Parts: sequence; structure tokens; C-alpha cells
Amino acid sequence: MKFTDSHKKSLEQVSIITPSYNCGCFIAETIRSVLAQTYSNWEMIIVDDCSTDNTESIVKAFADTDPRIRYIRNEKNSGAAVSRNLALKEAKGRWIAFLDSDDLWKPEKLERQIQYMVENDYHFSYHEYDEIDENSKSLGIHVSGIRKVGKWGMYSCCWPGCLTVMYDREYVGLIQIEDIKKNNDTALWLKVVEKCPCYFLPINLASYRRRKCSITPDGIWGKVKAHYPLFHIASRLSPVCSWFLVGINVICGIYKKLFYVHRS
Repeated sequence: MKFTDSHKKSLEQVSIITPSYNCGCFIAETIRSVLAQTYSNWEMIIVDDCSTDNTESIVKAFADTDPRIRYIRNEKNSGAAVSRNLALKEAKGRWIAFLDSDDLWKPEKLERQIQYMVENDYHFSYHEYDEIDENSKSLGIHVSGIRKVGKWGMYSCCWPGCLTVMYDREYVGLIQIEDIKKNNDTALWLKVVEKCPCYFLPINLASYRRRKCSITPDGIWGKVKAHYPLFHIASRLSPVCSWFLVGINVICGIYKKLFYVHRS
């Protein structure tokens, strides 16, 4: 059988970036959602940020039976940004995808997203997702997005959920981000969107776990405190420009919640 260039591209490896800290009660389910993928050419790089629970033993049990799962432990507790940077350096695949250690993918996630990108010659994409609670039960929340997110769109609002993003590493290159404690995933998207726009696949392919102890900023003041370092430190913008973008993000965040976050 003779493969076309597009077919060959669609068969190339995906590197799944998974930072983890004390997610022993969730990470087995997360790994199983990857093992269930209909697209099998992947590696899952789990960077453990010095967990004090049973994360290491759980991950190693999976890694012992499936060499596609790679376990790395930080020398000291360093935060998600450092863990993501390390995993990105270790990644071998053409496609880079992200899955935090408490979230879940639908079985066809990788296959559908790669097909979408290859058929349309896109290098950066995201898709719909729903939200679940700590017991994996639906919260009746569905998040969608806009068709195309360019530079201004990404700086105005973080449209992609981390668990929905995929980009072409051969096109984008190695991405590394500054060490900020919150919104470090958005810092990545701001760097990738400098190379190519992000396109929306209107299919629900993942479940985001809403947890009580999540570090995701909540409320307007929480978003303000989290977004200023994103622009001033991670994107190295001036204080005036950073504060301006913080204001834009608050406004656009309200717009997104009103029109793109649906509750049943």
C-alpha cells in the first residue's frame, strides 16, 4: 500500500504532556482514558512534581506494562510551568497534546483531532469539552469556542481548555515558558499563536474535572491576580499593556461565559 504525505503525517506520534502533583486518586482514570484512545501512536510523559501521595506507584504500575507511558519525577517541587517545560523537552512526537492528571479524554479524541488538523492543514487546534466533578459525574456544563483564534483573540481571552489543545511541533518548534504559578498553560498558547492561529473543532472530546482544591483562579479578582503575571512576566509586556489586557480578559471572560459556556 502506498501512503500519501497526509496519511503519513496522520500516523505520526503524539506526545501527551501531563504534569502531576498529588493526583493519586484521579491519575489512574486519566491514564486509562489515554489507553482507551482509538489512535495508538502516542507517548504519555507524566512529570511528577514531588507528590507526597501514591502517584508514583500508580503511574509506575502502568508504565511497567506499557512503555508508551513515561514517568519523570522532579528533583524538587517546582510547579506546573517547570513540569510542562521538562515534558516538552522530553517529547519525541510530532503532535503535542496536553492532559492534566485529573482530566479525561473521550476515546476518539486523538484520532478526530489529528484528522481535523491534517485534512485542513492546521498546525494548532482545540475543541469542545464538558465538566465533571470529583466523582466523575457530569456537572451539566458544556464549553465551546470560536472558529479561529488569532493573536489578538488569544491575548483577549483564553479560548482553549488545556485538555483540548494540540499543535504541530515540527511547525511550531520547542516552546518553553516562564515560571508563573497560574495560567502557565495560557502562556504556552500565547507563544504558539505567534506561529499559527488556533482552529476550533466543534466536537466534545474531553472532560475537565472541577475540583475544590483547584488552583484555577476563580472570580474577577482571582483572574486579575492571575492574568497580570501572564502578560507582564510570561509575555514580557509593559505594566500598562499588561493591565490593559487584564481588563480586556475580564470583559471577554464574561462574554465567553454568557455565550460559549452552556448549562443543562
